[in-house]
Amino acid sequence: MNGILVALVGALLCFYGIRSVHLGLLAIGFGLGWLIADLFNASFWWLLLAALIGAVSVWAVTSLVFRFASYFIGGLTGVMIGTKLATVLQPGDKNVALSMIVALAVGVSGAFLAQKFHARALLWLTSIGGASMVCSGVALFSDSLSFLRDPEPGWQQVTATLAWVGLSILGWITQRHLFAEQLGIQHLVGDDDEPDMRDRNGGWPTK
Repeated sequence: MNGILVALVGALLCFYGIRSVHLGLLAIGFGLGWLIADLFNASFWWLLLAALIGAVSVWAVTSLVFRFASYFIGGLTGVMIGTKLATVLQPGDKNVALSMIVALAVGVSGAFLAQKFHARALLWLTSIGGASMVCSGVALFSDSLSFLRDPEPGWQQVTATLAWVGLSILGWITQRHLFAEQLGIQHLVGDDDEPDMRDRNGGWPTK
């Protein structure tokens, strides 16, 4: 049940995240709280509490400062991706300080990318961030899949990375086709009329 909850929230962000700003924010906050708490090997209930606090906090803060939402959304999703990246790149015992540096660096990059490229960048960020959550959730299904959450050096590290990358690409392709109109991808929409991004982007910042 633990893994199913995390995997479902991750799948929502990975395959449907660009559709609704409110669902996306809740999923981003949930995943961010979960992955950061997971660095400290917290118990399930502490992980769940951190995830719920993260979901509510991210949604509330970003809603209050929506003028700068692109920075916040891109940055927070980047921190989530950076946290997962630090886990994959550090098999075994984790250096928490190094993990925070990686998470912060990717977070800053995500913020600037989201501000510059708007919905297109958020499409990538939600796909990659959601995929990281799906991998962490699936890892809880059984001990044989635990390497997806905390791989050992060698084949586990390679397999976990490939699974994350593959799922991210699948999420990107899915969202790009499902929400082509919201993203303004004309050749996939099949319509010569330019869509009104203010009404059709699910509330995500576009400019």
